[in-house]
Parts: sequence; C-alpha cells; structure tokens
Amino acid sequence: MAAVSVRDLGKAYRQYTSRWARLAEWLDPRHKPRHHLRQVLKDLNFTIEPGEAVGIIGVNGAGKSTLLKMITGTTQPTTGSVCVTGRVAALLELGMGFHSDFTGRQNVYMAGQLLGHGVEEIDRLMPGILAFAEIGDYIDQPVRMYSSGMQVRLAFAVAVADRPDVLIVDEALAVGDVHFQQKCYHRIRQYVADGTTLLFVTHGMSTVLEFCTRAIYLRAGMIASDGSPKEAVDLYQADVLVRQHEGDSNPTISSVNSSNGSASVTGSAGSILTDDATCMDAALVNENGEKISVVFSEDSVELAVKYQMHRYLEDPHVGFKVRAATGTVIFESNTYCMGRILGVAHPGSQVEVRFAFSIDLSPGDYTITVGLSNGSLPGGAFREFLNYSHDVISFRVLPNPSAIIWAGVVNIHPVPHWQWSDNQVTAGTTGSKDL
Repeated sequence: MAAVSVRDLGKAYRQYTSRWARLAEWLDPRHKPRHHLRQVLKDLNFTIEPGEAVGIIGVNGAGKSTLLKMITGTTQPTTGSVCVTGRVAALLELGMGFHSDFTGRQNVYMAGQLLGHGVEEIDRLMPGILAFAEIGDYIDQPVRMYSSGMQVRLAFAVAVADRPDVLIVDEALAVGDVHFQQKCYHRIRQYVADGTTLLFVTHGMSTVLEFCTRAIYLRAGMIASDGSPKEAVDLYQADVLVRQHEGDSNPTISSVNSSNGSASVTGSAGSILTDDATCMDAALVNENGEKISVVFSEDSVELAVKYQMHRYLEDPHVGFKVRAATGTVIFESNTYCMGRILGVAHPGSQVEVRFAFSIDLSPGDYTITVGLSNGSLPGGAFREFLNYSHDVISFRVLPNPSAIIWAGVVNIHPVPHWQWSDNQVTAGTTGSKDL
C-alpha cells in the first residue's frame, strides 16, 4: 500500500481587491463574486511508496509548502484528494504548535499529543527527546527565551522521538548548526532505512542529490519533473538561470537527453541552448592529447572545450563543473572566476579553451558539464547564459596504487610533520619528517 497517494490535486485561494470586498461578499453571497481565484496547485498526480526519500523542489511560490500542508491535513484541497497511510510527523514551520509562554517540557507534551502520542508514551520518550535536543536546563524555561536554533532542536527531537510512517520536513534543518544537522540527517537515514517515507522540501540542491532517491520539481503549481533527483535539479537550476538571463536571445531548456551528433554537443536534460553559440566539442585528454574516459587518481589531464560563435560577444567566458554520479557538484569555475579575459568574439569565430588540472578524486564515476556565458557580473554571475551542456563527458577514476590510502571525495595531499618533546626520546628522532 502506498504511503502517500495524490490524485488530481488542486488548490486555489480567493483573492479580494480589498477587505471591504471580502466583507461585502460575505454579507451578500447572492451578489456577483467580488473575488478571483489564484490557482496555487493544479492537477497533481503521484504516488510515494514506503521507504522512499522524496525531495520537493521549486522556486518560492511554486506551491511546495501548500502541497505539504495538504498532505498533513492542515489545509484542505480545492479539488482532488490526498491519502496518507500511517502516522505522520511534520516539521512545516519552525516551532509550529509551540506556545511561547509555556516551557519547553510543557510544549513537548502538547506537541507529542498532537502527533498521536499518549502522556505515558511521552514520559517514556522524554529522556530521548532531551538527549537529542541538547538544550539542557532550558527545557524548563519558557519557549520565548529560546533561540531559533533551540526551537528547531526541540521541535525536531519531538518529531523524530519515535519512528513515524511518514516524516515531512520543510526547510527546518537550515536553522540548526552543522553538528545538529548531521545528527538529524543520521536519524532520518536510519528511519528511511527502516521503512519511513520522507518528504523533504529544501532549496539546498546538494542535499536533494545526496539524500533523496526521487525528486518532484514543481513549476508554477504543476509537476515539471518527477523521477531522478539529478534530472529534476538540473531542470530547476536551468529555469533559474533562464530567469536571470538578460540578453536578447531566447534560451531553450532541453527536457530530455539529446545530442545533435558530431556537428555539436548539447548535453543531457536541463541543458540550455541558444542560437548565439554552439558547443562544437568537449573532451578530456591526457598529456599526449589523446581523448580518455578512464584515469588514475592524481593523473594530470586537460579539458578541451570548443565553441562556435554566431554573433558578437563583448565579454565571453567558458566554464565547467565536475559532478559525481549522483549529480553532486565536486568543482565548478570559469575563466572569469579564474581572472582570465578571452577577448571579444565575432560571428563565425571559434574559441578553444583548455583547462589543465590534476584528477585528485576518489575512485568512481564522474561527469563534466561545460558552459559559455557573456557579460560578467560581480560575484561570478553573468548577464547572458548562451550554452550550458550537462554531462557531455563521462569518465571513471581508478585508484592510484602509489598514492596514500585515503577516504572522501578529494585528496587534499596532507603532509604530516612531527616533533617529539619527551626528554626520553633520543635526539635522532626529534625534528620533522615527510612521509
């Protein structure tokens, strides 16, 4: 049985020109309506199975929070239905349900009962709640004395005190410190592994890519993508870039993996194309100039990217990013951020940019995205996004047998130094030494 089932779901709110129009309509309901409907969500259909970790992403106003409120039952749909199986624990707003004049302990009992726990059960869970929240003696102080971080600690501790069937989190973890966030993510992973269904709303795309097994991208109240987190995030970020685009060209976003063959490179879903420039080639090459798809960790390579220009560009820049198989960005930069000026581009001209670097990555599979922009802005932004081709290169990194043994994502090449201060150590062992 599905944990969450949404069918033909829609939500519209009444909007009035003034508060007097609302009053007049209430006093005389037979009169012509004095409001218009603002459609927040429309025709949503999806099913979430037990144990899925689903990210829900979209710009502000896309309807993410409204969707979660309908799933939890705090807001009723205008059309369609929502069916949720099992006990739901939700963190939709920071400290929602807490009363500022009551102590933290009193709020734990109230919030716990709202989640379906009895008083005796809350007594049993209280030691675990206090240990997880780590707010000490503040538990018996009024909540109005809490910082926002303390509130979210306590609210989250109550929500996860006992494993729910469905856990809903709406940006709440962004308030906590790094230590607390890591503890929350660890607890969530444990629950998901045990069968809890997770619905996670966040603007942190790296969290979606790393944490979720599926993502739903809402655009203007409708589902634009439902499936791979990587594809949903790429489409979302492409929409954001297109909104920022200030040029005269009309960027188009690829919704499916595509390629125009040997004539050009277009990339996977979420790539951005315009008529102003074409990516002619992108390749990873070794020291001999040979195209490669397999490298050893710490090998020296070059990324060669070639663009054909179709109009005058006063300030073009080429960039790239390396991503893990999940889509998590490992590194990203461009010629502007590197302090390099390519010069003006004329119609018909070609530019090839080569980036030399060392593959200091852990063994695994990676992809490279390349892009061309025009008109640099402070902070590394651009006025125009002319070409943005996702995953045009795939490569595999193999272990380097001569390197140190390490774990993680990037080898930072640590060099240890040491010095004994014990008087019993012989003089010959003092000093420093490189391994």
